[in-house]
Amino acid sequence: MSRTLRGQLVLPGGVVPGELHFGRTLEAVMPQAEAPQDVFILPGFVDTHVHGGGGGDTMDGPGGIRTLARLHARHGTTTLLPTTITNPWEKVLAALQAVREVMEAGGVVGGADVIGAHLEGPFISPQRLGAQPAHTTLPTPDRVAEVLDSGVVRAVTLAPELPGAWEAALTFAQAGVRVGIGHTRADAEMVSALLDAVHSAGGRTCATHLFNAMGGIEGRQPGPPGALLADPHAFLEVILDGIHVHPTSFRLAHAAARGRVVLVTDAMRAAGLGDGESELGGQPVTVRDGRATLESGSLAGSVLTLDVALKNAVRAGIPLPEVSRMLSAAPAASVGLTDRGCLEPGLRADLTVLDRDLNVVQVYVAGLPLLENTP
Repeated sequence: MSRTLRGQLVLPGGVVPGELHFGRTLEAVMPQAEAPQDVFILPGFVDTHVHGGGGGDTMDGPGGIRTLARLHARHGTTTLLPTTITNPWEKVLAALQAVREVMEAGGVVGGADVIGAHLEGPFISPQRLGAQPAHTTLPTPDRVAEVLDSGVVRAVTLAPELPGAWEAALTFAQAGVRVGIGHTRADAEMVSALLDAVHSAGGRTCATHLFNAMGGIEGRQPGPPGALLADPHAFLEVILDGIHVHPTSFRLAHAAARGRVVLVTDAMRAAGLGDGESELGGQPVTVRDGRATLESGSLAGSVLTLDVALKNAVRAGIPLPEVSRMLSAAPAASVGLTDRGCLEPGLRADLTVLDRDLNVVQVYVAGLPLLENTP
């Protein structure tokens, strides 16, 4: 069944009036001078770092993954990577198996496309846990082989200073897994060296939530953020919820690494549920005024959705086509997806439609409507 959408097309080169014809893929992208002015059509959002939402969590199993995929789809996300948290090894493996079960069952009806998993824990520094539980472990060859055997890992987070991290990074890179630097106490020199090694091996790299759980930037100690910003190839995750990263830091990342910034939610199960009590990795969490914290006061992920990240980026002064790239083309490229992320004929018809106030009103995943409000 072919469909047509008319409005302002958000393309890499700018916003132009036009219309789309699509089935499961985009069939035609054409100019249309009389297209509605108050409808914005974007490629669907791609979230490469999302733990939960709507009361569901990746660590819950297939049911939790389906729940979070449906919640985030209603906010414009058409592709996502369910993301693990540091837990006992058996639970981490069980979460990966749950992702595989969802994928093998054909995905999530009424939800975003689940294309694999982001293994954020447990190969991280015990001195940079952030909100992660204290179940870190080393990335030994056997453990790396176990997670790769799941067949679903598309992104991993590593602390470069851990014994075995370099060997693990190269193994992941050779398997096509994006290597993220995060939850680390490494210095800039160590981070740069690891990035160079992975790139030389043909791999892709990323900052796991840039600026968070990795120290700061100083003139004589640039730290991981400085190394990641300065590298011409590394993608940079940013949690743009108004809490994790200052707007000026976000603008710095955009200015230094145009085309490489990837907006993510890092959302926990409480996303979409409002304020109240929740949980992350077995730890009690309180959400108040949109801020999720552990009992210690540490930030516990976010309750962000990508439609809110879009509004925050526009509010920070970034033009809508560039924000769209941060939400779609850049994250897709960061995990090796070539079939989505832009409004081009032949690509998947993953679409997010916004009204004049940038609210999500329609969502299509591979041409199937998940949300069809009238703009």
